Amino acid sequence: MKTACFTGHRSITSDIQRLWEDMYEKLERAIINGGIVDYYAGGALGFDTLAAETVLKLRDKYPQITLNLVLPCKPEDQTLKWTEEQREAFFSIMSRADSVEFTADRYYSGCMQKRNACLVELAEFCFCYWDSSNQRSGTAQTVRYALNKPIQVWNFYNNRMER
Repeated sequence: MKTACFTGHRSITSDIQRLWEDMYEKLERAIINGGIVDYYAGGALGFDTLAAETVLKLRDKYPQITLNLVLPCKPEDQTLKWTEEQREAFFSIMSRADSVEFTADRYYSGCMQKRNACLVELAEFCFCYWDSSNQRSGTAQTVRYALNKPIQVWNFYNNRMER
């Protein structure tokens, strides 16, 4: 496997530090043992941000890996209702990403779903943070896309492979 995508909830109920440590360890193994070098994130708040920051930290140690952002629309639209701190974190990640692509020029009601499908199409593996009791979320939709592709999905929410 060479490529992986991320999808996850905006609200993280787990201990953030522990989740970051678990993610760092799992992604490092994916680089070393799985040969995954290209990582795709959707630029949302919460898990996407944590995943992107983890890849960037790992890139310091493994310069061959890439962080690629697949955004649903132009950043000005995506971050319109975000706090200043959230915007600063987003633009910092964006400036350090290896590539940035937009699935739409502007926000529209289906742009998030289009972004989610694009993430899965680019990936051979999916890392997620998904509470499976929430079947109506964009994260659930993205996990279903991945499982129907089918690609393996590792869920940090419950630390197991999804089927």
